[in-house]
Amino acid sequence: MGFFNGWLVTRTGLPSFIITLGTFLMLQGLNLGLTKFLTGTVTASGLAAAPGYGSAEWVFASRMTIFGAEVRVAVLWWLLFTALASWVLLRTRFGNWVFATGGDEVAARNVGVPARRTTITLFMTTATAAWFVGTTLAVRLTSVQANTGTGQELIYIVAAVIGGCLLTGGFGSAIGASLGALIFGMTQLGIPYLRWNADWFYFFLGAMLLLAVLANRLVRRYAEAARR
Repeated sequence: MGFFNGWLVTRTGLPSFIITLGTFLMLQGLNLGLTKFLTGTVTASGLAAAPGYGSAEWVFASRMTIFGAEVRVAVLWWLLFTALASWVLLRTRFGNWVFATGGDEVAARNVGVPARRTTITLFMTTATAAWFVGTTLAVRLTSVQANTGTGQELIYIVAAVIGGCLLTGGFGSAIGASLGALIFGMTQLGIPYLRWNADWFYFFLGAMLLLAVLANRLVRRYAEAARR
């Protein structure tokens, strides 16, 4: 799926947001239709009885005790992927290609950067990450609703923007995006823990988005000034 989206973006020149939104809606309808056709409901359950579930649970949903606290293995995966992505972006040639392609694709091509291949690789990486998160959730819950995640696509963008990633591309970090997701998660869970009305969550989400966009503009100006 990531390869298909990346190929469409590079071949048509359309904004990636439009293409991914279109394929997302198509997959959403396909997911609901096939799940209901095969199971009679919109829920896929019974994963715990599937062969090999024990091994999958150990990889994706096990728990461990660290310094007296019980921690899900997903937290360790999150830290590992953040460290790996940071190393790739900051220490490898491919990381330079990513920033160059995001900053100015035409200029990147002029200096020999394989912009199309880099774009397709990034789309495939994003699709793989989505598969990993979905698998982790499904294995942990042993069942999943076909419409899980629907309506949250904007939230993922907000998390990246809060973490300092430019909407126009060319500037950002894996650590920043991870911290943005952490801030969002803490806000989402903190409101009920503080016994505030949960209806206010979207107000805070909108406020965070506005603040993040303003900070985004400042970061962009700083980045452009640094390049000069």
